[in-house]
Amino acid sequence: MQGLSNLHKELRTRGQGYIEVRLPTGEFPLLTVGFRGNHAVIHLFQDAETGSLLVGDGSVAAHAVIDVPIMDEEAVFTGHFALSADHAWDLMQHFAETGEPRDLGEWCEL
Repeated sequence: MQGLSNLHKELRTRGQGYIEVRLPTGEFPLLTVGFRGNHAVIHLFQDAETGSLLVGDGSVAAHAVIDVPIMDEEAVFTGHFALSADHAWDLMQHFAETGEPRDLGEWCEL
């Protein structure tokens, strides 16, 4: 967990980043967080073919548009899927500690 925390701090200092969190038990579930500034988007991959986006926390108007890094690319999302970067970090830590994505919030399957 310390390594994840250090990576997060380094990327927040840069103002943007992308983090993938897997459990030690296997490749899935996989939680990804892309963030820029104060906004973040969380994806969940239950397996290689099933992905979902976490519904946002209201920190950005649903009709607004944000862009965050996803892997090596910029991706655009509506505010419907935007979370505050601090809230996203709390959820990422919860997932890393519990391995349970279902209690993070409402998911919208892709």
